[in-house]
Amino acid sequence: MTRRPQRTPSTQSSNTSTTDTPSAEPIGKPVFSQPEPTADPSRFKIAHGSDSAAYQSIDALNREHKLRPMPFPPPRGLPEPRLTLAQVLARDDLDAKIAAAGQIVFHAVGDTGNTRGPASQNLVADKLASDFQEHEPKEIPWFFFHLGDVIYSFGEAKYYYDQFYEPYREYPAPILALAGNHDGMVAPDTDATTLAAFLDNFCQAEFAVTPEAGGLSRTAQIQPGVFFTFEAPFIRILVLYSNTLEDPGVIAGDDLGTSQLDYLKAALSRVKAENYQGALIIAHHHPAFTAGGKHGWSTDMLAQIDRICADTGVWPHAVLSAHAHNYQRFTRGQGTTQIPYIIAGNGGHGIAPLSRRGEVPPRVPMVIQPAGKGTDQVVLESYDDQDYGYLRLVVTATQLRIEYHPATDGAAAKTPDDSVTVDLSSRILVHFTG
Repeated sequence: MTRRPQRTPSTQSSNTSTTDTPSAEPIGKPVFSQPEPTADPSRFKIAHGSDSAAYQSIDALNREHKLRPMPFPPPRGLPEPRLTLAQVLARDDLDAKIAAAGQIVFHAVGDTGNTRGPASQNLVADKLASDFQEHEPKEIPWFFFHLGDVIYSFGEAKYYYDQFYEPYREYPAPILALAGNHDGMVAPDTDATTLAAFLDNFCQAEFAVTPEAGGLSRTAQIQPGVFFTFEAPFIRILVLYSNTLEDPGVIAGDDLGTSQLDYLKAALSRVKAENYQGALIIAHHHPAFTAGGKHGWSTDMLAQIDRICADTGVWPHAVLSAHAHNYQRFTRGQGTTQIPYIIAGNGGHGIAPLSRRGEVPPRVPMVIQPAGKGTDQVVLESYDDQDYGYLRLVVTATQLRIEYHPATDGAAAKTPDDSVTVDLSSRILVHFTG
């Protein structure tokens, strides 16, 4: 796959060409959902053509070991690029308001864009929107953190309207995102620039409406780049970019340098220096562990992250990822430290079963890695490889609760099909106390 020149996050919009593209329109304030609800569309505005020929070329390059991770532009604000929820919402009363509520709620899921039509993605989007109807105001989500693969198959700008802006037109809160492999992939024999459309729609320097919004009101996000720290009351999310390969996830190496490792060390060192007591999440698109399906483990990436966690003495309370096109929840560790590793990759783009047709599905809990010298026990605790769905996270001063909600339950259901709660102080799994 040909490497293209890189670009830095800016206020210029890009489609598949880098010339004569319209600019984003700065408006100086964030805007989210549309003022008037509309019915879900039954078809895309722009039909998605077949990607079969492109994937045949990619598969051939894979067989010849000619695909490598692609360099990406540096974020603004190194060594630790940072973004706060207060900046995203452009309001200064946030800390007091959330502190008074005693908790913050937000959504997360990845692998949302669909190439065949809007039905499955709208199923999830409508269920997400239903969470804004609550008896208690403190239960209403503050934002949606997307776990990557916003647009398929190659992050094309022309599909942003159908696969992102239109499905979430009634989601009344900010949507942030980490970049998945499809957001940075470049189709063979094109002049596209890796990550160009993602940077235009998630990494603007100021609030602006991009041409990709197609006349809808949602402003592009103001993230500093493809890796950064996102901070909100009770929660801190360290965001990594695991690059463009199908497998494994890659955050550093000969082609990429060590900028993400340097960032992670800086971010974890600040956690320690500040004696930060809130929930700490690491998020990246490629999962560290998977059970079955077509995607494998990212062992080198995990080892690099582990090494920095060990060196700084700071470990996350949970790790979120997507990529596997289903829901999987693992527990890493035993006894004094237990870390949930969660895959939420069933946001709208095809469900990937953990077992092949005719095979017996795996029964959980199931140990997928026994404890040994230098290795932690890893247990598959729960999964859903039949439904689309999403995560709802609730964070208080003492606990992090992660709920999994299948979209097929519909707007009338508020009961999660799976959940896990981490005590922030003891770092063990406990019952949720609110």
